[in-house]
Amino acid sequence: MKGHPQQLGAQDPERKNSPVAWESDEDIDTLREALPDEEPTCFFNDGAYAHGVVVSSGTVLLRCDNGVWIPAGATESGKP
Repeated sequence: MKGHPQQLGAQDPERKNSPVAWESDEDIDTLREALPDEEPTCFFNDGAYAHGVVVSSGTVLLRCDNGVWIPAGATESGKP
C-alpha cells in the first residue's frame, strides 16, 4: 500500500459524517437507501472523501464505498 491512510480520530456527532456499516450486507443496503442518489462521497468530521479512499479512525481502517464507510481491517497499531 502506498503511504499510510490519513488518521482522522473519532467521528464527532456534531459534524457531518457518513454512516459506518459495522454489521451484515443488509445493513449496508439499508444505509445506502437513506443517502441521496448523487452522494458517492463519504464524510468524516465535515471532510469529504471520494469513493475508494481508505482512512484510519483509531485502530480501524475505513473504506469509502459510495457514501458509506466500510470497515477495511485494523491499522498497524491495532494488529496483535
